[in-house]
Amino acid sequence: MRLSLDVRRTTIALAGCATLFTTGCYTLQPVVGHPLAVGSTISLSINDAGRVALYPVMGPNITDVEGRLIEKDSSAYVLAVSQIQTFRDGTQVWSGERTRINNEFVSVANEKKFSRGKTAIVTAIAVGIVAVVASQSLLGSLIGEKDATPPDTARTTKIPIFVKR
Repeated sequence: MRLSLDVRRTTIALAGCATLFTTGCYTLQPVVGHPLAVGSTISLSINDAGRVALYPVMGPNITDVEGRLIEKDSSAYVLAVSQIQTFRDGTQVWSGERTRINNEFVSVANEKKFSRGKTAIVTAIAVGIVAVVASQSLLGSLIGEKDATPPDTARTTKIPIFVKR
């Protein structure tokens, strides 16, 4: 079954909007003056000493480590790592491996927080896109396509012809 162009456009627009709605917008805010809550999502910027020390565990060229905070004491962060950023390879997704990162390996600690304002703006834009695509799809189905080719209605039957040799 082949979908019409309007149905495909609407489907693509709705899938894109669903992705935006489920993702939301987050900001990274530096952790200054307040303790981190266990269970919060944080991103740690790793310094040169940390890159060398964490090489056996996380590989080369680590820039940032993101994950859920399991424990924080005076000497280290313990994270369930969700992803790491590297200089060359970009983002590598992890599946919550528990990793201890000493404080001296961290140059900046950021907390990932939900941004209501950014999410509202992105949501408004997504709703606008869906409205435009839906209105074009409805308008196109009411007016009809001018250059539409009618479907092929002819049927053919092949009858084998046997040739004597």
